[in-house]
This record gives sequence, structure tokens and C-alpha cells, in this order.
Amino acid sequence: MSAYSALTAASYRASVRDRTTVFFTFAFPLIFLVVFGLIFRGQTVEQSGRGYIDYIAPGVLSWGVGNAAVFGVAFTLMQWRKDDLLRLIRMSPTPLTSVLASRYVVALVIGVVQAALFIGVALLPVFGLRLSSTWPLALPVLVLGITAFLAIGMVIGSRANTPEAVAAVANCVMVPMAFLSGSFFPIDAMPSWLRSLSRVLPLRYLNDGISAAVSGRAGLGSTGLACAGLAVFALVFGLLAMRTFRWSNDT
Repeated sequence: MSAYSALTAASYRASVRDRTTVFFTFAFPLIFLVVFGLIFRGQTVEQSGRGYIDYIAPGVLSWGVGNAAVFGVAFTLMQWRKDDLLRLIRMSPTPLTSVLASRYVVALVIGVVQAALFIGVALLPVFGLRLSSTWPLALPVLVLGITAFLAIGMVIGSRANTPEAVAAVANCVMVPMAFLSGSFFPIDAMPSWLRSLSRVLPLRYLNDGISAAVSGRAGLGSTGLACAGLAVFALVFGLLAMRTFRWSNDT
């Protein structure tokens, strides 16, 4: 077995070992969908005339996928470094790219499963999401979104030394971003200055790309803009993750 395959298998086992974590990874976004979906069922956003579910479902999905990517890799890197597993890996011929690529594959699989499960529930008549024929355009946006948030998680996991620190920093990043990027509150209903501010947040591009694809408003231009924005964030935070990566807490 190659080093990459072994690390991927280890990352997978680390991701599914704790059943409580697995449950909330997939159930937490669904809880928000159920709560907001039932509260705003049948209502429309005055500024656009679209149903709230058109904003809620893609927004909560984007936040859930980004949240899982950030927390998953951050906790794993912190724990592997704390247990000196990364130090042992460093002593082997295994390159850093294999370590990061193994986590990337696992994060992609988790994100795709999350998205499929979430959309399947949102399509139920009680919620009323209508999936447009342009939904495949959400796939490249989803992949780049997971990549960007995985890079953010790598930065957090490389600097935080305890589970409490990982949770505190990750929540400080993800919770405000959820509200400012339109995951829980429609962007169209925000003040213009706040809409402009949200353009510097990666979750805004993930929200916009998936929402447009699901609702039928997506085109090559809107999808390209969302992908370009996420690619920039993925590159910036990816480079930062490479610069801040630590094999042990002593370095």
C-alpha cells in the first residue's frame, strides 16, 4: 500500500470513528433546514419575489459543507500533531503533499455525500425546494468551495494546539461568515454596504454559485464568477497553509 493510500485510509477511519461527530456532520445542517424551512414555509422574499426555501436550502448547505471541511481537517491535523503522528510521518519518505491530499479526498467525499443528502431532504414536499435543470453547475462550485474551506481548516489546524482552540477559532470564523454571506439571511434583504462587504468572504461565492445552479439562474458567467472567487481563496489560504504547517507542536 502506498503512503497516500495508507494516509487516506487513516483519514477515513479518523473521520468515521466517532459516531457522534459523524451524526452531527450530516444532521446539523438538516436541523437548520427543518427549523428555517418550517418557519418560512410558503413565504417569499419581498425584494426578489423568490421563496425563502430558495435562499435557505443552498445557504445552509453551503455553510454545512464549509463547516465540515474546516472542522474536519483542523481537528485531524491538531490531533495528529498532538499525538506525534505527523512527526513519525515526517521521519518517513512520505511528502507533505500526500498528507494534505489524503485529507482532501476524504473532505470531498464527505462534502458530496452531505450535499446529496441535504438536497434530497429539501426536495421533500414539506420544504418544497424545486431543483432546476442547471443543478450540475453546482458541482464545480461545490468542489472549489470544499477546497477553499479545507485550506482555511488547514491553517487553523496548523496553529491551534488543543481541541478547545480549534473549536474557538473555527467558530469565530464560520459563525459570523454564515450570517454575513447569506446562509441564514437573504443577501437581497441586506443593506448595500453589507452586500459589498460579503464579497470578501468565500462563503458568499459558495452560496451564490450553488443557489444560482439550484434555482435555475446559473449561467457560465455567474458560475465562472463563483468558481473564480473560490479558486482565489483556495490559492491564498492554500499557500498560507503550506507556510504555517507544523509537523509537531515544538516547531
